Amino acid sequence: MKVLHIDAGHQMRGGQWQALRLMEALAGLGVESTLLAPAGAPLYELARRRGVRAEPLRLARLARLGRRHDLVHAQDARSHTLGALTVGAPLVVSRRVAFAIGDSAASRWKYGRARRYIAVSEFVKAVLVEGGVEAERIDVVYDGVPLLEPAVPVEPPLILAPDNADDPRKGAAVAAEAGRLAGVEITFSGDLERDLRRASVFVYVTESEGLGSAALLAMSAGVPVIASNVGGLKEVVAHEESGLLVENQPGSIARAIRRLLDDRDAAARMGRHARRRVAEMFTIDNMARRTLDIYHRVLS
Repeated sequence: MKVLHIDAGHQMRGGQWQALRLMEALAGLGVESTLLAPAGAPLYELARRRGVRAEPLRLARLARLGRRHDLVHAQDARSHTLGALTVGAPLVVSRRVAFAIGDSAASRWKYGRARRYIAVSEFVKAVLVEGGVEAERIDVVYDGVPLLEPAVPVEPPLILAPDNADDPRKGAAVAAEAGRLAGVEITFSGDLERDLRRASVFVYVTESEGLGSAALLAMSAGVPVIASNVGGLKEVVAHEESGLLVENQPGSIARAIRRLLDDRDAAARMGRHARRRVAEMFTIDNMARRTLDIYHRVLS
């Protein structure tokens, strides 16, 4: 099977990591993947370094390659639009964001073009259905993350959060204020796989979330997560078992931080449960195999 993946992002965010992990895992299942992404974008460069076939994203090239592949898999919103504009192979779209679908004629046309949608959570599926996409065209496939080595927390405790201050929908300022109220400093990391090895708590604050792959990565390292009680995060974090779901208020987040720092036994218990939860529900292999099953159904 030959699959053409499209990703139009210019930054290496959670969706780009998921696209890369999916292509690598599909290769082990016998799928030949080609990536079209903006030349010089982090995903484009990283894919080439890791042995994934990648070419610069251009509409004419997309139209040509689309006819030479069994199907096209759009990995983000802009690539969904580009895929809808091309002809050829069946279009599969991954939907990772929780934003509502517009009700314009152009939007209805665009969302009518895909053969199947892969929603990253039940929450995202509900958003698609509310926007007019038939439930029968939507499959839910959770993101997969690598199972990291269990963290060995350092002293003083490292309270980690993702480095996403450039995204106004993410709550970096709220997290920083919560840290001040809790009497700790929040470290905003651009390399979570490296820094989670030493972390005691992971804080994920956002106004809207399709699933939360950064929270999953923290859980895979056995780090208890404090996350906003929104969107797909409620499917990731089992409240009081693998972490704590909180309102987006500095005081609420600060109290959760202090609770996990002051009760190390409870924090360790939540961390162990979090890691087991990832191993059972959110592996890269599960993501790839369920995606491949969707491909087969599209082509049957």
